[in-house]
Amino acid sequence: MYEQILIPYDGSDEAKRGAKHGIELAAALGASVHGLYVIDLPGAPRALALRDDEEQMRKEYKQYGEEVLSELSDMAGEQGVDIETGIRTGTPSEEIVDYAEDEGLDAIVMGSAYRGKIGGLLGGTMDKVVRSATVPVISQRMRMEDI
Repeated sequence: MYEQILIPYDGSDEAKRGAKHGIELAAALGASVHGLYVIDLPGAPRALALRDDEEQMRKEYKQYGEEVLSELSDMAGEQGVDIETGIRTGTPSEEIVDYAEDEGLDAIVMGSAYRGKIGGLLGGTMDKVVRSATVPVISQRMRMEDI
């Protein structure tokens, strides 16, 4: 069924919730996981100060990405699940979908924050992934009580 599962991970509470579910699913199925952190730099046009500091920002985002992916790797290791990690730069929803396609993955498992009634209408990264992915997307949405 699912042999390789993508878990997008940024270290947030909702990402941890999705990662826990994805790793448990992988363990139950004997699947491996891919952990992905997406560096999402502020969009253009950017203030001159931000552009001048962009290289430093990229280093800090990359370092943070490596830290959270190490955390994800530890979570997978505790469940005996093999994991491969990667970092990409761009729009998170697009990079998640592209990574799943590029790597030939079978499913995407991710968490989603509680956004209330208005936020639910607007949609977030998970909603965009669901609408554009060519593989099944399993979402683990947080509830108001989880905040």
